Amino acid sequence: MSGPSDPVPGEPAPAPPDPWKSFRGVMAGTLILEAIVVLLALPVVGAVGPGLTAGSMAYVIGVAVILVLMAGVQGRSWAIWANLGVQVLLVGGWFIYPGIGFIGLLFVVVWLLIAYLRAEVLRRQKRGLLPGQQPTSD
Repeated sequence: MSGPSDPVPGEPAPAPPDPWKSFRGVMAGTLILEAIVVLLALPVVGAVGPGLTAGSMAYVIGVAVILVLMAGVQGRSWAIWANLGVQVLLVGGWFIYPGIGFIGLLFVVVWLLIAYLRAEVLRRQKRGLLPGQQPTSD
């Protein structure tokens, strides 16, 4: 009797797992979490900072919208570099309120770590060292 993981005769073998699919999910999830953190800065800017002006509110909401929209394009080859570019916008928020710039610096570190992990997965993929590239032992 064959189990659910045994190949069916006549059918092609299943494709190996795509390491980039889960990586795109991590990047999209990070952008959504970053958008939430940026939006949570609105009450802080209003209460502690110089107060909410139309410009500061538009800036913070605009950056959050860009982050959410960027979550939808993580399948593109340029996505990681665009994500790092958006961080420059966020660090520029230091002029509105230093706390926003600090959030930007924290996420720059996160995105640099993600870029390093991407490079490491790519390096291992080229060398054939990923778990999905290893021969199965039957």
